[in-house]
Amino acid sequence: MGKKIKKEVEPPPKDVFDPFMIESKTAATVVLLLRSPEEEVLAKACEALYKFALKGEENKATLLELGAVEPLTKLLTHEDKIVRRNATMIFGILSSNNDVKKLLRELDVMNSVIAQLAPEEEVVIHEFASLCLANMSAEYTSKVQIFEHGGLEPLIRLLSSPDPDVKKNSMECIYNLVQDFQCRTTLQELNAIPPILELLKSEYPVIQLLALKTLGVITNDKQSRTMLRDNQGLDHLIKILETKELNDLHVEALAVIANCLEDMDTMVQIRQTGGLKKLLSFAENSTIPDIQKNAAKAIAKAAYDPENRKLFHEQEVEKCLVALLGSENDGTKIAASQAISAMCENSDSKDFFNNQGIPQLIQLLKSDSEEVREAAALALANLTTCNSANANAAAEADGIDPLINVLSSKRDGAIANAATVLTNMAMQEPLRLNIRNHDIMHAIISPLRSANTVVQGKAALAVAATACDVEARTELRNSGGLEPLVELLRSNNGEVRRHASWAVMVCAGDEPTASELCRLGALDILEVVSLSGSRRNKFSELAYNKLLNNNLPLKYSRTGYLSSSNIINDGFYDYGQIHPGIKLLPLKELCLQEPSDRRAVLLINSKSDVSPPSSMEDKSDVGYGRSISSSSSLRRSSKEKTKKNSYHFSAGFGSPIEDKSEPASGRNTVVSKSATKEKGWRKGREKKEEEKVKEEEEVIAVPKFVGEGSSDKEWCPPSDPDFSMYVYEVTKSILPIINIKEQIEVLAKYVAEKMGGKIIKEKIPDFNWELHISELKFQLKSNVIPIGHVKKGIFYHRALLFKALADRIGIGCSLVRGEYGRAWNEVMLQNESRKGVIGGLPTFEVYVVDLMFHPGGLMKLRSREADLYRLL
Repeated sequence: MGKKIKKEVEPPPKDVFDPFMIESKTAATVVLLLRSPEEEVLAKACEALYKFALKGEENKATLLELGAVEPLTKLLTHEDKIVRRNATMIFGILSSNNDVKKLLRELDVMNSVIAQLAPEEEVVIHEFASLCLANMSAEYTSKVQIFEHGGLEPLIRLLSSPDPDVKKNSMECIYNLVQDFQCRTTLQELNAIPPILELLKSEYPVIQLLALKTLGVITNDKQSRTMLRDNQGLDHLIKILETKELNDLHVEALAVIANCLEDMDTMVQIRQTGGLKKLLSFAENSTIPDIQKNAAKAIAKAAYDPENRKLFHEQEVEKCLVALLGSENDGTKIAASQAISAMCENSDSKDFFNNQGIPQLIQLLKSDSEEVREAAALALANLTTCNSANANAAAEADGIDPLINVLSSKRDGAIANAATVLTNMAMQEPLRLNIRNHDIMHAIISPLRSANTVVQGKAALAVAATACDVEARTELRNSGGLEPLVELLRSNNGEVRRHASWAVMVCAGDEPTASELCRLGALDILEVVSLSGSRRNKFSELAYNKLLNNNLPLKYSRTGYLSSSNIINDGFYDYGQIHPGIKLLPLKELCLQEPSDRRAVLLINSKSDVSPPSSMEDKSDVGYGRSISSSSSLRRSSKEKTKKNSYHFSAGFGSPIEDKSEPASGRNTVVSKSATKEKGWRKGREKKEEEKVKEEEEVIAVPKFVGEGSSDKEWCPPSDPDFSMYVYEVTKSILPIINIKEQIEVLAKYVAEKMGGKIIKEKIPDFNWELHISELKFQLKSNVIPIGHVKKGIFYHRALLFKALADRIGIGCSLVRGEYGRAWNEVMLQNESRKGVIGGLPTFEVYVVDLMFHPGGLMKLRSREADLYRLL
């Protein structure tokens, strides 16, 4: 044999790197390998980093610090499947770290992760990609990114995956996404209800729980409830409730059913299948607070249906709900209170809670939980509405004090409900007084200042209910409660304006409060509201008129009308008609103005330093400036004295003169010689008095001040001795007359005599009353003229004087302003004919009093002539 020749090994090419094995003991080295172009190196590096990250949160933070996240994001789209799989697995683990999540959002990798959910990818990739999305979807910004990149559709598809981890991760991500309304709407369009219902049959409780939680969210929308019912979802839920082994799912199942009960068709279906009784059973027998809570919620929603309330009442649900009020769980207390609120629609249930529910609810008002206090107040509000017995029960349970304390709550709902309860209680006078004693007027100020319109409206309504007496209104005024109440009149909310107007109307019941309301601008606001067709309401009109009744000068200037109940007192002045939006100046400011060409302001003021003449009878009984609003007392005192007397008036002085020789009906037509002599004597006396008046006219000042440098409080309006004399004369001479019609006629003649006498219609232009008024302005150096100074007056002068004197002696009459200087008085007289009696009761007719052409004449308003007179 020949010798073997050893074969020589060929050396490797010089341009090829010889492979070698490396063992790295630091993560930093492996992170550097993520930039390698070799697929095998990348795959092994990703696998090593995955195992490292799996060990704990500190390792995830370490990889973030080493800069591993950015190169890993590029590997999500690598061509090699193994590299792509391993990179996805790392992100599934790293995405649970908050700092990593933030960086991933900035790097905008959501589209790359969602791409891993494609059907052709491996199950492992599906698992970790869905895990990454589930972790990311916990934050709102990531939800938006997932939704905008179309991640919802592939996630719903993965609910049918054979791998339970994929199902769990996808369901968790969907649960997070549907917290947003837009995602819920898209979920309905993608028909996600059937695959979610299928997950209820899963053998894994965590998947079932996530599915129930998701259904609990999406069934807040009506369309989702309909889809759930159409896909027999209620059957799945009822089976879960019937299965004791699934008691860990009962809480969420009850929550879904509670939502479904808002849909009427679903409610009927549950009632027909006996589901309502199961709800009661859970509420009564379960010891798990969350189950009790959700069962009570379901009862509350079901109780909005009358048939369900009837069924619940037959099953004595009231006892169960009262028992739940004593639970240690706040959620259960809230749900039970809400259920009681719903059951209040049933009158029998409402009566049941009188003794067994109200005391417990009062105790809940003292809870530290704001939500519990709100729910208890809501139940009490419904219980006490239109039920005086329950209102009394709440007071007997010492509920007033805790209710007032709730008015300072941080929750608007609690405040509104407490205000409603107090309003319901205040409908009864004894309770209203008790509420006032607990300082309600001070406590209600904060709710009046609330920014919530519901709270504003309820608070204003509470003021309207409680400020029914002078003491309460005084407390409100002194506490500063009128200012926020007036501001509510400006509200854009119709109910707030209505309730605020109601409260203002009630508060305007006494003069000091009404004056303060006007000072705060309530009258101006209500005037603006009354001019708006959309903003005004009945209560705003009533409040406006109520305030005007406490400011008669403004009322007459604005409306041109004073009713018989509007009594003119000293200090009243007629400025003339003013247009809406123009403010009426106060009397003092008008008095201080220089004379101008503007219409004269007529002043009523009977306060005077002049004493009545010594020849006047009974001067100790009646004095100057005495204001008489009712004639009944004075008529009784002079009834016996005046049965056979007749009266005559002169220009300067009028007193009763007994004339037994003349019949009462003819005393104005027969004039004896003695009467003629007396008349001449009176004329002489009148002439002297007129001369005396002329001498004093220059002395009678215009607005005067007492002393030098006196304060505003010492200012007093111009005196009017003549008007004081008028008041004295009509009180002595006309008041004793028994017949009201005769009183009106005599007073009309008296007024006409003082204002220049009877005027022939054709000679009105020759009356020269304008010149007379101008002379008075010049003499008084002011536009304000006391009514007694006017000796030549036309329609509006005479009508004002008639009204002022009639109010002093108790003659009911109105004052109406017309156009072109017209004004007149209307009086109501009993119809003396048989036709004027209806059902045994007398009827009344309205007459216009003539003070110009036929003084003392009365024209019936029902006639065409009277209507034309009114129009003029």
